[in-house]
This record gives sequence, structure tokens and C-alpha cells, in this order.
Amino acid sequence: MVAVLAGGTGGAKLARGMLDVVGGDELAVIANTGDDVEVYGAHVSPDPDLIAYALAAVLDERGYGISDDTWAVMDGLAWAGRDTWFRLGDRDLALCLMRTELLHAGLRLTEAHAKVVAGLGLSARVLPMTDEPVRTHVRARGRWRAFQEFMIVDGAAGPVEEVELRGVEAARPTPEVLEALAAAEAIVIGPSNPVISIGPILAVPGMRDALAEARAPIVAVSPFVGGRAVKGPTEAFCAHAGIAPSAQGVADAYADVIDGLVADEPVAGLPALELDTLMDTPEARERVAAATLDLARSLAAR
Repeated sequence: MVAVLAGGTGGAKLARGMLDVVGGDELAVIANTGDDVEVYGAHVSPDPDLIAYALAAVLDERGYGISDDTWAVMDGLAWAGRDTWFRLGDRDLALCLMRTELLHAGLRLTEAHAKVVAGLGLSARVLPMTDEPVRTHVRARGRWRAFQEFMIVDGAAGPVEEVELRGVEAARPTPEVLEALAAAEAIVIGPSNPVISIGPILAVPGMRDALAEARAPIVAVSPFVGGRAVKGPTEAFCAHAGIAPSAQGVADAYADVIDGLVADEPVAGLPALELDTLMDTPEARERVAAATLDLARSLAAR
């Protein structure tokens, strides 16, 4: 049993590699929901969805959405004069509407998203970090913006001045998340943005306690390859948080959580495995996933 904490494309790639190594029945991915947004009457969960799409091998090459999707609804909304700054393909929107209908019927977010995952034919679990609403807001250039508006409308234009996780104080890990962490033989923190992807997961009250109590070793994979983030505003958010854009910076940021680190450069202060962590092919994803599990097993044997 492997539990992966993830958000964004890096975490999704590693989760897909884990699926290929251990199989869906042995995999649970705990996904960031700080990016969630309500738009077009639908509850959209970008990170849980892109992880599910990656596991189902339907993730678009953009790193979000469904490959070969159509855009009739967005075209229709634009034709009717609606601002379509947040674009959802037709099949993507259909799954979001299904989740929204289930939420309105009284299901928890975990239960509603499980229906989306099942609809994609997956046996792996993709678990929202919490059922309570947590929303990431970013202040840049003196103005607060909801995360998706900052990313899409503002083009992630920084510098990032402040990050708030609104609602996190009232959030709790779900029973499914707690069960996955307790049962795991390895817990992996994916190569996701430490501030806006992994940060919200760790900020949920009770999450760090659950990780500390877990019997499994906890291994992180650095999101930096060759000293740079592969995609997205990871460096800008790390600069705001005082995290050096390096494997050592990640190791220091997670020092109170992890037992080991996988990176493409040496680190000090904890057990580490050095290898090429660029996951640009299915073979590379599987190789990094397998090596990460090997490090976890070696730590468990100590």
C-alpha cells in the first residue's frame, strides 16, 4: 500500500508511475483541494481531477483537462457573451457537473470525487485532502486574488507577497485519508509545489499528526530538476516562502515531516537517493517511482 501526497503535474506524473509499479489496488493519492473553484455552476477540483486523468491516461498534454476534448459549451458561453476565462472542455465539465450534482445530493467531496474516479475506470483512490472547503488566495502587486484568477487571469504575475489558505482552520483530514496513511507501507510526497500544492495538505489540522503517527517511512521527491522547476510558478512561491530552489531547500522545508529525499543533486542531513528525476516519458515515471519505493523500503528496514 502506497500513499502519495500530490498536486499539479509533477505529483500527477509520479502518481502515474506509482500506478504502473504497484497497481491501482495498492495506491491512494491524497490530493490538494486548495485550488478548487466554483464556476459555470460546477464544483471544479483541478488537482484531484488532473491526478485522476493522469492515472487514467487521458490527461491532456497541457497538464490539465482531458486529451482530445471538445469545446462546444465554452464556445456557446462565449457566443452568449459570458466571460470564459476558466476554460473547461466538454467531457471535463461533464465530470465536474456530475460531482456537483452529487455534492448537492448530500455526498461528501470525497464520496462525490470517488464517483468521478470510478467513472474513469480506476481502482486507485484519489482522495481530497479534506471534505471542508479550503481556498488558496494569493496577494501579488498589492491585490488579493483567488488562486485560479491569479494563475489564469493575472498570468501568475508576481512577485508573490502573501498566501492565505482560507477555511483551513475548520478543515480536518477525512477518514479515508487517515486510513490510507495508517495503512501505507510507504508515504511519498510528490514533486509538487511545496507552497501551494503540498503546503495546503500539510496545513490541514491533524494532517501532520497523522503523518507523524504513520508506521511507514515518508519520502519526498524534489520538484527541482537541474536546479529549476519543470513547470509552473514553483520558484516564485518558494522565493516568497524562503525555500531555496534546490533539493536542499526542499529537504529543509520538509525537515520535520520526511525521512528521506529523492533528487538529482546531493543533499545533507537525511538519507537521500540521487538520480535523474525528470519524468518526461512513461519509462522515466516508472523508474523514479520504483527508485522512490526502494528508498522507502531501505528506510523501513533500518
